[in-house]
Amino acid sequence: GGILDDYLKTDGVWILTRNKQSYRTNSERECAEKCEDERSFNCRAFLFTRIKQQCLTLAENSKTTLMFNSTDAVLYEKKIYLLQCKRGNGKDYRGTEAKTQRGIPCQKWTDKVPHKPNFTPEKHPHAGLEENYCRNPDMDENGPWCYTKDPTIRFDYCNIPECERECMQCNGEDYRGKVSRTESGFYCQHWDTQEPHMHGFLPENFPDKDLKMNFCRNPDGDLRPWCFTTSPTKRWEYCDIPRCTTRPPVSGSSSQCLSGNGEDYRGRIAVTESGSTCQHWNTQFPHRHGWIPDSYPCKGLEENYCRNPDGEKRPWCYTTNRAVRWEYCAIPHCDGTEQQSAGMRSTDVLEQSPVSEECYRGKGLSYRGTVSFTVSGKECQAWNSMFPHRHEETPEKFPNADLRENYCRNPDASERPWCFTTDPRVLWEYCSLRSCDDQIQE
Repeated sequence: GGILDDYLKTDGVWILTRNKQSYRTNSERECAEKCEDERSFNCRAFLFTRIKQQCLTLAENSKTTLMFNSTDAVLYEKKIYLLQCKRGNGKDYRGTEAKTQRGIPCQKWTDKVPHKPNFTPEKHPHAGLEENYCRNPDMDENGPWCYTKDPTIRFDYCNIPECERECMQCNGEDYRGKVSRTESGFYCQHWDTQEPHMHGFLPENFPDKDLKMNFCRNPDGDLRPWCFTTSPTKRWEYCDIPRCTTRPPVSGSSSQCLSGNGEDYRGRIAVTESGSTCQHWNTQFPHRHGWIPDSYPCKGLEENYCRNPDGEKRPWCYTTNRAVRWEYCAIPHCDGTEQQSAGMRSTDVLEQSPVSEECYRGKGLSYRGTVSFTVSGKECQAWNSMFPHRHEETPEKFPNADLRENYCRNPDASERPWCFTTDPRVLWEYCSLRSCDDQIQE
């Protein structure tokens, strides 16, 4: 991680180059540091041999010289020198384009004919003025340019395409870019590793979420793409990925009825299957929650209409009934078939909705209600489950604590009832319950 993230790695290859320096290093990371510190030439890549632990810093890369097979070698090339497009005004463009937009060959930056240059490698050592490649040493707003070999045309701009800007639509759930640092600069932990942070977001568990390498992703419908960090003291953090300027795709006509699990439903039904009125998404009463319309612009959280923002079995809503946090809604199927009656699904409501004790006494050691959500709206992990969090508070070890289902409990005499959460990034939280004393006083 770290310094090696700026390089493209290729196993089993060797490249021929005249400009190189040899070093003895213990790791590929140390070799990368030699490349960064190289002063004999501009280091574009390095070779590392695993058996001899030899490090060769190189002035060339696969774009400028020949490659051939070499079993023990691994080639690392600086990504910036492989880009054939420009970002912004192209001041950091280090590609190999060497002709102008009119097709005129570029003059070498070290040559004095046919034009005497104002910009030379000696005067601007950090501008990448190599060979006759297009560059932008004066940060011209029109992008990279070069002196030309035509005596009648001193300089001309080069036709360097724009790099596609990495951006995200909506909350970035479909983001498939390659940003791998968090907004404060931490490198991302690889999704298929458990160091330094153990988690449940393994690629095999979420095959459709594209959890590749250590790229920022949004597999759980969060506010925006994030990753676990390589810092032992920072479990996870959001990534700094801008929103795309183009509008996100609009739901089709089928969104007025139930298709699949109803994530694209945009109808106006606002009553649950048992007849409760839905709570408005932009309010926090009677139930506090995290589905704020402004934070989730593509989820259709309008008014108090039934929606499915989190990939549930079908559309749902928070209810205006203080005793029932949320319920599914009865949405007609697009193919005309009827849903099961509310009575057929009463077990769903009982399992998911708190229908008994809505407050706790003292520390809540005797609380036996069915609330199963935390103060921030996260669903509780079942006590007999070890996913996504491994723990010691099991029904077998605490037989008198009534650790049933995923209901909030207080088996360890904590401050108040709590539970492990189903969010792999949050181990546990207190539950969305009030003290009976507070309720009576109110």
